[in-house]
Amino acid sequence: MSDPLKHECGIALIRLLKPLSYYKEKYGSSFYGVNKMYLLMEKQHNRGQDGAGLAGIKMDVSPGERYISRIRSNAAQPIQDIFDQINNRINTEFALNPGLSDDIELQKKIIPYQGELFLGHVRYGTFGGNSIETVHPFLRQNNWMHRNLIIAGNFNMTNTNELFQNLIKLGMHPKGKADTVTVMENIGHFLDDAVRKLYKQAKAQGLSKMDASTHIVDHLNLEKILRKASKYWDGGYAMAGLLGHGDAFVLRDPAGIRPAYYYKDDEVVVVASERPVIQTVFNVPFEQIKELDPGHALIIKKSGETKLSKIHEPLPRRSCSFERIYFSRGSDAEIYQERKSLGRLLMPKVLSAIGNDTQNTVFSFIPNTAETSFYGMMEAAQEYLDQKKTQAILDEKDGLTAERLETIQGQKIRTEKLAIKDVKLRTFITEDSSRDDLVAHVYDVTYGVVNPEDNIVIIDDSIVRGTTLKMSILKMLDRLGPKQIVVVSSAPQIRYPDCYGIDMARLEQLVAFNAAIALHKERGTESIITAVYHSCKAAIASAEQGLAIENHVQALYAPFSNEEISDKIASIISSDQLSSKVKVIFQSVDDLHQACPEHLGDWYFTGNYPTKGGVVVVNRAFVHFYEGNPARAY
Repeated sequence: MSDPLKHECGIALIRLLKPLSYYKEKYGSSFYGVNKMYLLMEKQHNRGQDGAGLAGIKMDVSPGERYISRIRSNAAQPIQDIFDQINNRINTEFALNPGLSDDIELQKKIIPYQGELFLGHVRYGTFGGNSIETVHPFLRQNNWMHRNLIIAGNFNMTNTNELFQNLIKLGMHPKGKADTVTVMENIGHFLDDAVRKLYKQAKAQGLSKMDASTHIVDHLNLEKILRKASKYWDGGYAMAGLLGHGDAFVLRDPAGIRPAYYYKDDEVVVVASERPVIQTVFNVPFEQIKELDPGHALIIKKSGETKLSKIHEPLPRRSCSFERIYFSRGSDAEIYQERKSLGRLLMPKVLSAIGNDTQNTVFSFIPNTAETSFYGMMEAAQEYLDQKKTQAILDEKDGLTAERLETIQGQKIRTEKLAIKDVKLRTFITEDSSRDDLVAHVYDVTYGVVNPEDNIVIIDDSIVRGTTLKMSILKMLDRLGPKQIVVVSSAPQIRYPDCYGIDMARLEQLVAFNAAIALHKERGTESIITAVYHSCKAAIASAEQGLAIENHVQALYAPFSNEEISDKIASIISSDQLSSKVKVIFQSVDDLHQACPEHLGDWYFTGNYPTKGGVVVVNRAFVHFYEGNPARAY
């Protein structure tokens, strides 16, 4: 993507089902869990580079011995940083204790993270800042083992204010309004309540205070706790948690917006945000890795018993399609084919834009996630050219010479790597002045492969703000001297904010929105803008009264065709300094659904939000835009 986005986090959970000695004997290391966590997190670094954290729990330790460890980092290379620290601690203990390598019980006693249960997180930050306090996992501490709670997730809640008020109604005094705080305290409240009830129950049965602890472990109902805690959650989430005594869970939102995959055998239970990560790290086939169903939780008891439980009735499945296009690892077999299909389906529009002139067209892509879509587009281009060559041969068969046949057969699709991302600059810096200067230097181009009569067709995974195209890529491509630059987006026009994970909170940052506003102003239809504002304002008031509302921002786009908005976007990202004509082509929503048939979360493009909270957010975002309010809409 030419305009990187925040945020998309990744989770990783491992529960070892065998004694640590088993892994030492079979795999040569008692640190099997730590090593696998490093790989799970590193293989998901595409999902978060602002911070990383790891928590571990040791089971069945003696009172007074540390059984919970947590480490977090917001360093430049956070994953590397936390595992360097862990490795240094291990090496230090080995140096101080000769013979420790063969004494696994002593390892477990004195070395942090030498346990049976692990939870890791990689983070892309949103509006919560990037201090160490905002890095997952979060820890809620208590002297009661069962009431210690560790939380990490890939999530955004749309109704944080409502959740905050609910905590106050429960008699709590939360330390902040962030969704991470409200989620943790919500779960923690019902966990505390359940533990207290089980303790009273144990005492009523005549059990000692010590035996009551075992009773709590055996009878704690995580499903019931999660059902109560998440009753009013509105958002997209894959939430993972650990309890101090060794229970664990992963809960997915009812619409399946955020992803979660799991694998279990007789040695391990593992959960991650992406399937190929599990495939690679544990060397297991695609079909053995399961997707956690929407509205369900994977419950792992201290005993190792693992079960799936329905926590909420699933909503119509709206797994995020944009996540498939951009954030997810392309090595997933399904995602790879989906991205190729996205490129393939764009070819008819591309051919129309270049007048079917493949001979005088150079095809390329913007690194890095657009590369797979490029392959699909090139397959379709090659099929078109093959058909064209076959038809030419058939048309000329009676007078075909060897020289002419060689000319026909020698036609090729011209592909070049034109755009080169030669530095790793964080182009999502929020200060416009510094950001514009940076993005202008992110890309360079390959010279000497484009002729003056050539079209350039270059595909990107999506176009969000258009800033990098305008400030860098188009200027660079124009230096090559083509007659036309066709920018192709494998995603449809991004018209609406997201509030479920990928952070696009403000409408005015979306180039498609700005194009629609510009068209209204050009055509003298500003009254529609004002009407949308009043409708959005009324909708917010209705939502506060508990009434159903609709997305009134859709009316802003209704007067215009997709092509009209695309052409206006082309003019916005162009400049008088460019010698080449610029055209912009977007994927259609119908073709998006064809390419990703099981992932129909398309609210970015259509405004059809899967939850009430999303509808509130889009209306509020427009009100903020109209009033010049820079505040976030959620």
